[in-house]
This record gives sequence, structure tokens and C-alpha cells, in this order.
Amino acid sequence: MAREGKNTRSPRAEREEVEYIEKLVGINRVTKVVTGGKSFRFSAIVVVGDGKGRVGQGTGKAREVPEAIQKATEQAKRRMVRIPLREGRTLHHDVTASYGAGLVHMRAAVPGTGIIAGGPMRAVFEALGIQDVVSKSIGSSNPHNMVRATLKALQEINSPRQVAARRGKKVGELVGRRVQSEA
Repeated sequence: MAREGKNTRSPRAEREEVEYIEKLVGINRVTKVVTGGKSFRFSAIVVVGDGKGRVGQGTGKAREVPEAIQKATEQAKRRMVRIPLREGRTLHHDVTASYGAGLVHMRAAVPGTGIIAGGPMRAVFEALGIQDVVSKSIGSSNPHNMVRATLKALQEINSPRQVAARRGKKVGELVGRRVQSEA
């Protein structure tokens, strides 16, 4: 006999459903030559974020475009990582990273700057919830490499709280808050 008045759902299922921002970065038609002719498949790359500091990237391949996008979206949701943001709108510090032949530079920006980035990098920033950033991509313009280089750079960002914890100090000691003395 089931208990009455008790919620039988697991704690994980009780969490409210998070609204994700899904950005389709690219679709590619892949051809395989077989004895009967050519076999076509579609490859998709998708970036998914919650707009509050979590983002993930996924790829999917299928015979139809919607299936490829669905596979990529599911993979991106499984691969989400948390990125520390300053004031919930920009990066804590400048960062550079590369993946393959793609190199990305990202700089923190003042409020009102907006997202200054191209294609795949812009999709990552919008899904992540960054509002002000200046970025530059050098080298390969391959969307796979650009997204991976961007995520690699974002994972290298440390907040002052993380640095203080690693050094065993308080945040105030690191950022050098000035104490005004009476003259």
C-alpha cells in the first residue's frame, strides 16, 4: 500500500526544470561512398546553456537533420560545466586558449559593451549568459575548433574566491581593499 500525502519522486526529479538556451552552431552534410552509391548523413554541433554560468557543447550525427540536432543537444546537456562570472555579466580576467589550429583571446569588458565576438564564440557567450565581452579568434574558423577553444579558455577562468581558497587566504587580502586611515 502506497503512502498517502508523501511525494514518491526522487530528490533529483523534484528539482525544478531548468530552461536551457540552445544555439545551433553548424550543420554539415557528410557523404560516405558505398557500393550502392552515396550515403548521406548530417552532423550537427550545438551549444546549450542556462544563461546563468553553465554551458556545454555537443555533436550529433544522424540520417536526418532533426535527429542530429537532438543528439547533439542531449550530449551538450550532459557535458555542461560551470563557469565563474564577474557580476553575472562578464569574465573575471583576460584569457587565451587554443584547440587545434584555432586560437581565441577573450577580455572582460565594462557594462554596456555587449558581446563582441563572431559566430561560434557568440553562441557560447549567449548560452552562458555573458553580456559584456570582447573576443578575437585567430587561425582556424572551423566551428568545432572555435567552440572547443572557447570552452577551454572559459574553464581556465578563476574567480577571486577560487584563488583565495587555493592560497588559504581571504578574498579581501587578494583584491587589496584599501583601508582609509585618519590623517
